[in-house]
Amino acid sequence: MSVVIITGSAGLIGSEAATFFAKQGFEVVGIDNNMRRVFFGDDASTDWNRQQLEGSLGANYRHIDVDIRDFEAIANIFKEYGSNISLVIHTAAQPSHDWAAREPLTDFTVNANGTLNLLEATRQYAPASVFIFTSTNKVYGDTPNRLPLIEQEYRWEIDPSHTYVTGIREDMSIDQTLHSLFGASKVAADVLVQEYGRYFDMKTACFRGGCLTGPNHSGTQLHGFLAYLMKCTVIGKPYTVYGYKGKQVRDNIHSADLIAAFYEFFKAPRVAEVYNAGGGRYSNCSMLEAIQSCEKIAGRELNWTYAESNRIGDHIWWVSDNGKFSKHYPDWSQKYNVDQILQEIYEFNKERWHKESA
Repeated sequence: MSVVIITGSAGLIGSEAATFFAKQGFEVVGIDNNMRRVFFGDDASTDWNRQQLEGSLGANYRHIDVDIRDFEAIANIFKEYGSNISLVIHTAAQPSHDWAAREPLTDFTVNANGTLNLLEATRQYAPASVFIFTSTNKVYGDTPNRLPLIEQEYRWEIDPSHTYVTGIREDMSIDQTLHSLFGASKVAADVLVQEYGRYFDMKTACFRGGCLTGPNHSGTQLHGFLAYLMKCTVIGKPYTVYGYKGKQVRDNIHSADLIAAFYEFFKAPRVAEVYNAGGGRYSNCSMLEAIQSCEKIAGRELNWTYAESNRIGDHIWWVSDNGKFSKHYPDWSQKYNVDQILQEIYEFNKERWHKESA
């Protein structure tokens, strides 16, 4: 049986991928040591999602509690499965700007060294497999903030005459810009994935995500924008909006839409590809617009305050142009917009959130 190795398998993208590929008949090996709980506290623990995976997928899923920074442990897993490995999906990461500044060594070793370990284990034991990396739009640093933006009532919007009016393409420079330490560690990982593809002729891809979201997201204050916003609305927890008048725009892609893109790449892989992968013009919102949507769905107001200072390296406006991927894989299309995503997050989590907050 073909094996799919998924790091961060109890997280948002990892669990979506595990469920999808198990249903396709693959044996799924999940690597996850619940570092999200270490990063963000008990509320962010992914144990509930791991238990759900083990219960629903049964024998098609094997969970391994290993730190991706431990090369010997990672290599032993790859050595065990060897040429049976057909796909590696690397989603494990330290994902927060603010947390990275607190512990730069941990951030870099998880994001950069961990990625190197996985690439090298793949090269040594499963070189014919496809390697997919969930990168981030933060590799572009704050360069998007130099775009000509126009202030509207509830959002910032790009000048309609600009070449990026349909979204930001992969031709934007990632150099000479303020990344945040998190962004820098992800740049290192991103470039490593490209380099292993080009240098060793491996089938690798970096998917530079915007806001990745969905019902399985263990959203927290420092990561998981829509899930945490909806959670705060539902349970009455205070929420803080940081900077840009609350009009900063994010595109949001549902985890299922992203995994569908991964599957298209897996079926017809390329070498050292880079794709912006976000909600694009199909699915995006400002903070203020997202708050309005959460309040409407939950039927109650969010208790929120505004802080003038924005987070370092934060984008004022980000909308991905998915055109390159769509050109390479025309069978792929998005199914979820922001309102559909928020409705699903609400329906899936409301009872669990109420029990946790009781």
